[in-house]
Amino acid sequence: MKRAAELFALEARPSRSPFVERTWRTLSTPEEGWFISVAATHWEMVVTRQRGAARLTVRGPETRATIVPIPQDAEFCGVRFSVGTFMPGLPPDRVVDRLVALPAATARSFRLDGSAWELPGPDTADVFVDRLVRAGVLVHDPVVAEALHGDVDGFSTRSLERRVARATGLTRGVMGRIRRAERAVELLSRGVPASEVARPTGYA
Repeated sequence: MKRAAELFALEARPSRSPFVERTWRTLSTPEEGWFISVAATHWEMVVTRQRGAARLTVRGPETRATIVPIPQDAEFCGVRFSVGTFMPGLPPDRVVDRLVALPAATARSFRLDGSAWELPGPDTADVFVDRLVRAGVLVHDPVVAEALHGDVDGFSTRSLERRVARATGLTRGVMGRIRRAERAVELLSRGVPASEVARPTGYA
């Protein structure tokens, strides 16, 4: 069984929106029925199109690795949101370590915050995000990203912890540990010896 990064051929695109880290698309792999979803600090909206049907799910952040089934003959399009971006109507603590399927409105739309929204595609993701922002469904707290690097002038430690938890569903300590692990895995996958990975990533 493999990690998603080892299994899927992702076509990733940068985004012009500060609310988005990147957009991506990929296809299911017929030779694999499952993949390992690793711990991650981000959350995503994913559109799955399969045999003429489509659905939108919200996933993450994730504090541990899980085994996830791969729908066959499916196409996936995702929006990975930047740290500090969240939906007040769907608090982050409701999606930590969970996959939340949003109800369909029609074959091409879903319901969110009392309204119907057209499902985004690879070429319409930025427009989709802009509409969510204008409607107040999606917001961004720029202080959160700064708080992950240490204290921020003008804010107490307790205030920063509250803002990080509100925007991510996680604590700064948990996010730091996940990011350290991500960095270690990245270096190890490049062939860097474990003895050389430990010190710069904070491991013994």
